[in-house]
Parts: sequence; C-alpha cells; structure tokens
Amino acid sequence: MNVQHTSKGMPFHYGWVVVVTGMLCIMACLGIGRFAIGMLLPSMAATLHLTYSQMGFISTANFLGYLVSVIISGHVAMRIGPRIFIFFSLFVVGISMALVSQAHTFSHVLLLYMLTGIGSGATNVPVMGLVSAWFKAKKRGKAAGFIVIGSGFAIMLSGKLIPYVNAVGGSEGWRISWLILSAIVIGIAVIGLLLLRNRPEEKGLLPVGSEPEVCPSDRAEPRKINVYKERMIYYLGIIYFLFGCTYVVYATFIVTTLVKERGFSESVAGNFWAWVGFLSLFSGPVFGTLSDRLGRKAGLITVFSLQTVSYLLVASGLPGIFLYLSVFFYGIVAWSIPSIMAAAVGDYVGARNAAAAFGLITFIFGFGQISGPAVAGILAEKTGSFSISFYMAAGFAGAAILLTAFLKKPQAA
Repeated sequence: MNVQHTSKGMPFHYGWVVVVTGMLCIMACLGIGRFAIGMLLPSMAATLHLTYSQMGFISTANFLGYLVSVIISGHVAMRIGPRIFIFFSLFVVGISMALVSQAHTFSHVLLLYMLTGIGSGATNVPVMGLVSAWFKAKKRGKAAGFIVIGSGFAIMLSGKLIPYVNAVGGSEGWRISWLILSAIVIGIAVIGLLLLRNRPEEKGLLPVGSEPEVCPSDRAEPRKINVYKERMIYYLGIIYFLFGCTYVVYATFIVTTLVKERGFSESVAGNFWAWVGFLSLFSGPVFGTLSDRLGRKAGLITVFSLQTVSYLLVASGLPGIFLYLSVFFYGIVAWSIPSIMAAAVGDYVGARNAAAAFGLITFIFGFGQISGPAVAGILAEKTGSFSISFYMAAGFAGAAILLTAFLKKPQAA
C-alpha cells in the first residue's frame, strides 16, 4: 500500500482526528462512566439510604468490572479491531447507566455499576492502544496527554449539570442525571464508530512522527511478543497500582467530604469539582509532553509529588484556602499518569504490543482502584471522617515516588 506522511486534503494528520475522537471516548467511558459518580453519590445516598461503606463499595464494584474487562480487552480488540470493539463497549456503558437511573436498592446499583465498569475498561484499553499505532515514540506522550483530558471535560460537565438537575428534579433528580449522561455516552459511541480508524494504513498514512526521525525503540521489536514475560511491564504495573489506590479516593470522596465534613452546599462542592475538571485539561498534554522531553521517570516523579501534597492538604483539615490548593494540585496532574503510562508501554514493547501491555498494567492498576475506595469508605465509617483515608492516599503516592526513582530506561531508547 502506498503510504504518506500527511492526510490528503487536510491541514493536519488524521492521527489527530483519532486523538480528538479518542478524547471523546475517554470522556464517555471514564469521565462520565466513572468520575460523575462523585457528584451523584450524595443525592443517591440520601434517597437510597446508603452508608459511607456502601458508597465505597459502589465505586469498588465499578472498578471490579473494569478489572475483569481490561485483562482481555486488548487482545479481543486486536482480533476484531479497536474501532468496532470500542463502539460496543461504549454502548454497554450507556445502557448500564440508563438502568442505574431506575435502580431502587443498593444491590441493584452495585451490579449495574459493575457492568458500567466492564464497558469502561473495555473502551479505555483499545483507545489508549491506538496511540502507539498512530504515533511514533517521540509524539506518544503528547498524543496520549490530549486523549486523557476527556475526563476533565466530563468532570466540568458533571460539576455544573448534576447540581442543576438535582435542584430542578428534587430528591429524584439524580435519576434524570443518569439518563442524560447515558444519552451522551451512546452519542459518543456513534461518533467513535464513524471517525476512529484502527491503523494509519487504513487511510494510506504513516504514523505521526515518522519523519524526519524513526525512533529505534519502534524498530527494535517489530514482531509480536509475550508481554506477560516482560518484567518491566509488571514494574510499571506496580507503580500504576499505587496510582489506582490513591487518585480514586480523591475522585470518589472529595465532594462527599466537602458536603458532609466541611459544610459546603452541593452547588459549591460542584464548583470545586468543576475546577478539578478544568485544571485537568492541562494535565495530560503538559505532563505527557514533559515525559516526551525529560523522560517517563521525571514525569512520573513530578506528578506523584504534586498528588502527595494534594492529599495531605485535604487530610490535614486546614482552612478553606488550602482546599483550593489541594484542588489545584490534584487537577493540574489528574490524568498525567495514564498518559505517561500509555506512552511508556509503547517505548518498552513497541507499537504492536502496546494495547496488550497497557491492558496488563491496567489490570494491575485495577486492583488499586478496587481496594482504594473500599478501604477509604471503611476507614471513614469507623473514624467518622475521611481524613485518615487521604493520609493513606498520600502514603501510597510517596511509595510510588520511591519506586519510580529506580525505573530503568527502555533498552533501545
């Protein structure tokens, strides 16, 4: 096939269309499918009479579903093609969210939101895997960085939309919110089907960054390898696990903490959450690009350091101004780790194996997401405060800094 470096009749490479579409898919599967729950939980808890521990278990159920799907989704997507697989996975997310809107018991929410997690994981892995197919190593961090900011747009949306719908719809307003968000997800699934392409060759193109330089790490391993035998992938997985343990505690419980412990109204807490979303729009591109230039290690250490400070500021119970600082530090690096990790696996195992490798580390990361909110909810139940939970998150983030300091470079980098 005759391949080119740029798209015919377009002022930019089609790879950037894939990035923008991928961003919408991440907005749907993670931003809406997962992070909107933080805004919905307080009103859901009031209607369904949920305890702190039950709120934690609902989030954990989502991550358990996510965990089930990510280990196989990279391989399945490789067989049937990421584009079709992403469409059906997002459809599962949208339908399950619509069903959550009709739930009347804790167990119903638990099971349905687990199904949402299955669809989310099955969408996330192939979307991030497209980065290595469409971009060479020197551009991957930047591309992945733009994709992951989709979650930020969803957080901004949920921070403004949900309090408004709740005010109009009353105690059952959260059900309307679930239906609205479900419709958005299904709409994005259709957009993805129309615009995503599995490989640059389908458009007669070479990957972005193919000229003037071809990175040796992309040439080093053109064949398919067994990612389960790559020790460095497991090392990255452990670091990703610690991220999963920590960021999700903040994402799940910061709004509840502000409302229940700090006395903020749901609307004001929603503004805080919207600010997290706005700031996070800069996180992926800035720190993904930073990792392209300074290395994955430097990028990871910087991000984990800022997250540690953010968790400590919430845990300490300091005055309101420090909450703003916490939101700033958390938001400005919110989606940096996934973007750096998506780029890193391509550096270590090559473009062809990136989706399977990202699926493996995301599987390990999933255990962190399962344990984080469950333990945080139980600790809050026993102590009457989420303070100890945020201290726990800070400790795990500190451990991630130490592990990252010993991260080795790709052999052919």
